[in-house]
Formats: sequence, C-alpha cells, structure tokens
Amino acid sequence: MTDEQAQAGTAEGQGPVRIDEELAHHIEAKREELFEEFDIKDAFPAEVIREAENRTTDTDAEIQEEIEEDYRTDCRELTTCTIDPADAQDFDDAISIRKEDGYYHLWVHIADVTHYVQPGDAMWDEALERANTVYLPGYTMHMLPPVLAETVCSLVPNEDRLAHTVEMKIDEETLSNESIDIYKSVVHSNERLTYTQAEDRLDDPEADLHDELTLVHELADRLHEQRKEDGSLVLNPRRDRAHTIIEECMLKANKAVTHELQWVRGLEAMFRVHPQPTPQEWDEALQEIQDLDGVSIPGDAWDDPRKAVNATLEQAPGRQLDQIQWAVMKVMPRAKYMSDPFGGHHALNFEIYGHFTSPIRRLSDLVNHWIIYQDETPEGVSLPSLCDHASDKQKDAETCERIYKDYLQEVGLDPHAVNNRGLEVVEDPAPDADLDRRASEVNPEALN
Repeated sequence: MTDEQAQAGTAEGQGPVRIDEELAHHIEAKREELFEEFDIKDAFPAEVIREAENRTTDTDAEIQEEIEEDYRTDCRELTTCTIDPADAQDFDDAISIRKEDGYYHLWVHIADVTHYVQPGDAMWDEALERANTVYLPGYTMHMLPPVLAETVCSLVPNEDRLAHTVEMKIDEETLSNESIDIYKSVVHSNERLTYTQAEDRLDDPEADLHDELTLVHELADRLHEQRKEDGSLVLNPRRDRAHTIIEECMLKANKAVTHELQWVRGLEAMFRVHPQPTPQEWDEALQEIQDLDGVSIPGDAWDDPRKAVNATLEQAPGRQLDQIQWAVMKVMPRAKYMSDPFGGHHALNFEIYGHFTSPIRRLSDLVNHWIIYQDETPEGVSLPSLCDHASDKQKDAETCERIYKDYLQEVGLDPHAVNNRGLEVVEDPAPDADLDRRASEVNPEALN
C-alpha cells in the first residue's frame, strides 16, 4: 500500500483530528498571520457571493436549453467517472474511455467554469486577483466562491453538468494522437471514486467500472512508460494505478490543448515553462545521489540526467527515495507561467505545455478555457503580466503551505492527518478526554 492509499484510507475510515479550544485559537491566529504576510484572501466580497448565488439558480433549465439549442455535444451516454482524493471538495475533471479498430478513444471532460465566470464579472476579477486556490491542511482558500465551485462547476455524480471536453483518438501502437477535438459538452458522471475505491475496482472483475478502469489504466501505464523512455522526469516511480490514470490522462489532455493553441491556432496563452538546471547543477545532483548509501546510478543512464534519476529511483532502497528526490528538487528551477512557450517544460521533456484541466483552482486553466473557446485573449487582459502574477501567487501559496505544515508539526499535529481528516474543536474536554493533542502538551515557543 502506498502512502497516498494509506492516507486516503485514513480519511475514509476515521473521524476528524480533535483539539481543544486553546490550540484551535493559536492555529487560527497562525493562519491569519500567514494570510496577511502572503496577501492571501479568505472571505469573498459580498458582490462576488451574490453573483455566484445568482449563477447557481435554474441551472437545470439552462443545461437543458444548451442541449436543445445544439450549443453543445451531448456526452451523457458515455460511461464517465471522476477519481479524486477522499477529501476533495470539488471535481473539475472526469474521464471516459473506449477502444476500437486499433485506437483508444479517450475523453477528458473538464468543468466549463467560463460558462459561469466571464470577463467583466466580479467573480472573474476576483479570480484574477487570487490566481489560485490555496490548500492548507484542513483549510482551503478558494479561487472561486465555494457556492459555485462545489455545485454547478463540479462534475458530481448523477447530475448533468456543462463541460469542456478534450476528445483524443490515440493510435494503439504509437500512442500518438490521430485526432484531437475540443468542444463544449454536457456530461453525466456515473460515479465519484476516491483513489482507494478506484484501486479496489481494478482488483475486482465483478465491480462496476472495472472494465473501463482496466482499459484506461492500460493506456495510462503505457503513456507513463513512454514518457520515461522519452526522458520525462518521474520522481514518484511507485505511484499506484489510480494516480497513474489521472496523472497521465490529464497530461495527455493538457498537451493536446497546448498543441491546438500553439501549432494549430497560433494563439497567445498561459503556457507552463520549466527551465532546466545548468549542466554543473545536474552534475552536483547526480553526484550527491551517487554518494548515498545503497544507491548506484546505472552506467548507461548518465548521458541524460532525467533518465539517470528515473533509473536510480526504480532500483534504490525505499529509505533513500526522499534523499534522491530532494537532491533533484534542490537544483530544479521553478516552473512558471509565460505567454510564450519558448523553452518548453524540462522536467516533463515536453516541447510546449500548458494547463487546462483544473479551472476551478488555477487561473491559467480558466484563462486558457476562454482563449480556446473564443479564439482570443480576454479583453483588457495583459497575458505577460497575468503570467507573472499567477507565478508569484503560486510561489506564495506553496511557501504559505510549507510554513503552515511546519507549524502544525511544531504544535504536535500530523499535517497529513489534519489534511485528510480535518479538525474538530472539543469544548471543555473532560480531564481524561483522548484528544489528538492538547495545547498544554505543545512547545510554548511554537505558539508565538
């Protein structure tokens, strides 16, 4: 069982982490301090909330009208599901799969957020300012109002939803795209699966969706191996099947959309660019890895540092995985958003790459949805400036998350448990109450 599976199982099988009121007060104060330091907004302005509430009324009738007027492709007959962490609050991507006549037919359905959030709206302006959803263990600051993000913009099961579909016809032999079609759609998810549930379905031939999951894993596993052979860096070689499905399908969809934006339409967009380390930095990282106890880089892999790391991770003792990953991360430049894809994505070894599959939580995806549909940049938006802003806000969010996790550990809480199970404040606990951690037990210095 992987760490992710164990954490998911914990989230599904246990109650929230319990703390007393004093510790809860200190944790809240720490969050507020970090929000101020990194200019992270929590509550939404009243105008934005009102706008979101207005856009969530009469949605069934609106979806029916979209179908009747032939504004969208009806994908509701496709067997479709979402696969997300157990604690996911919104579901912005779903998949469908078939195989026939020597081709995989893969549909990646993405919530059509731009149907509800458009340039000129208060929600749009607020999303541009926030730039991303910030996830802290047990606490989330959304890019979009939850009343919208967790309802009509979420591909929940057994409900019709508006989507942006990336349909790919993939050659069974080469795994190249024979065709790419990107269109507005209506989808109907059959089921919401957690990663653990998806793993269980893969193991049970009699389970619902077993055949579909087996087929999409067959494709995803082949895509994963092909990426490694092509030189894509894979820092987590022991990822389970469910995670592999989602990672590879989303990468395939993002790459397909980026191809359409750059090579077919020649449009400016928010591309994801990852510079490469210098040759000296790579040499230092590989030497550090080679010097680890029980670790040896295969001799035929040294010519390409990414392949060298991949090969080493697959053979290295489990106790050294973190050290190998850290040696690589130390020399890796930060990926950033740019309106020109020049330079490509070094870690993925993609010539061009961009984000499209998470418009509920990432500004780049939201903007790219608008561009791919409208064939133009949103009016009044400077993409280079917006790319810089989104890159800065992402860095701030990651730094905030790291500091907050460190703080939780300092006060005696497990960030993974808090993230997967949430927090419950117990008022006036009895002296023998079995709290996960009492304020009296923590290091007083950590509460300042």
